[in-house]
Amino acid sequence: MNGKGQESGAGGDLTTDLSALDFAAVSPEEFARIVKSLSARQLGEVMHGDLRTRVLGEVFGRMRQQFRPEAAGDLTALIRWKITGESEEVYETAIAGGACAVTRGRSAGEPRTTLVMGDAEFLKLVSGNGNPVTMFMTRKLKVAGDVGLASGLTRYFDIPKA
Repeated sequence: MNGKGQESGAGGDLTTDLSALDFAAVSPEEFARIVKSLSARQLGEVMHGDLRTRVLGEVFGRMRQQFRPEAAGDLTALIRWKITGESEEVYETAIAGGACAVTRGRSAGEPRTTLVMGDAEFLKLVSGNGNPVTMFMTRKLKVAGDVGLASGLTRYFDIPKA
């Protein structure tokens, strides 16, 4: 650990080490391993400023590629994601016609379900390192709207395994 309480890699603190990563070049499986190797506290510590923006942008940017249209069938739904932490970030996933579109920010559309969680919980969920049911039962994941849709969201995306 360094003086800030963060575990260090070979060259510095955790935030510096992760800031140097090109997240666009990190595979979903490698991302899942990175998330799995960090505690919730560490995940919260590194999710600040530019690094947080880059990580959230990359995760949501990959949702289109990770989408499984055959699993979604004729589903039409707007899912709003509220990621809390340093600040509240809102993204929306629109599923319709066998396609998935992701936008940053709140639209005028009415979401069928809204998911609210902190940075660490979000990273665990999208990397396959968190159990959504357990997160919901322990209030680390809050759901407004269609709870049934929220509980089945993972089947519509290829979730990496660490």
